[in-house]
Amino acid sequence: MTAPPLQASAFVYPWDVLGDPAAPDRIAGLGVRRVVLASAYHSTRALTPRHRVVTAEYAAVLYPPDGARWAGRALRPHPAGDWAPGDAYGRAARALEAAGLEVHSWVVLAHNSRLGAEHPATSVVNAYGDRYPWAPCIARPEVRAYLVDLAAEAAVRPGARGTELESCGWYGMAHLHAHDKTGGVGLGDTAQYLMSLCFCGVCREGYASEGLAPDTLAAAVRAALEPVWAGGGGTGAGGPHAAELLGAGTAAAALAWRTRAARAFQEAAVAAVRAAAEPGFRVLLHADPVPYRTGANPGVDPAHILGVADGVVLPCTGGGAEAVLPPFVPHARPGTVLAANFTVVTGMGGDPGRLARDAARAAALGATELRLYHAGLASDPDLAAVRRALTAPS
Repeated sequence: MTAPPLQASAFVYPWDVLGDPAAPDRIAGLGVRRVVLASAYHSTRALTPRHRVVTAEYAAVLYPPDGARWAGRALRPHPAGDWAPGDAYGRAARALEAAGLEVHSWVVLAHNSRLGAEHPATSVVNAYGDRYPWAPCIARPEVRAYLVDLAAEAAVRPGARGTELESCGWYGMAHLHAHDKTGGVGLGDTAQYLMSLCFCGVCREGYASEGLAPDTLAAAVRAALEPVWAGGGGTGAGGPHAAELLGAGTAAAALAWRTRAARAFQEAAVAAVRAAAEPGFRVLLHADPVPYRTGANPGVDPAHILGVADGVVLPCTGGGAEAVLPPFVPHARPGTVLAANFTVVTGMGGDPGRLARDAARAAALGATELRLYHAGLASDPDLAAVRRALTAPS
């Protein structure tokens, strides 16, 4: 087996490092050059195999937020509780740097259950009138202003050489939640998209600006979902099926509004980060080339996003590289980053034993770097497989 031809970076939480003095050298020994360290993250329950279970009770920043920046503002970030107290990000970053690793920040934006619980009006509202408290509506001016300032603050941490912005776009129905019971009806891509369309006041005005009657659109969405609840069709992949179910013109107009809102948010977030950072600070977005996608890797137009950011991080586990990489390659410039993100945790669907082959295939498809999810969640055998893949002689 030969070493992958691409430079690799590993995702890490501060709590993977703090309390585990061996972690920085263990991560460096994998053969990665840099780590992507969480500085703002959503609520989660994480098993860090080498020392503990971490329950992050709410979306939080993992450093002390700037009091002057947020004074008097209703929407503001919350510092973490005892799972990452004080400047957990800064302490972990310094330990990783001491092991010879370059640190980039990892910022989760439009995924925040506490925000929706405390400020319900900020949330996505589906066609049935249900709110998604975990999904801030990025079309709302107050939400966009909050997330843009959060992006700048959380990205440009001391010592960080760049950042990766996750959920920098529309979030929606799909969400890993405590005691989740949403699997009783299978929702394919189209149903997920239809259940993710927002009908808050701002989005209703947005649809109207595209020539759509919001109530008519909501009724069309509900009608399109009826076969899903009955156990039938309507669950196919991506845009063509949405157009089929809603009508091509209606689907295109709805997507036009969402694309306009997402682009405004993405452009503002990247601009804010660059304004706060030193020259050369690298800004990447987690993304997907299918415009209907929502979630951690929201759908983007490759030509547009590569004209805004320095590159993208793309979900490639399970053969995904074949679908997500080629649409971006024609729009890459010298220095553009196309990072292929592979899960290397067997228990989360990854296959680290295939990493060398997967990386070689990604490189052939146009990837310029690798991302490994996730150094802190992987077992010892998983990490050993990663080490073999990254350090084997060429």
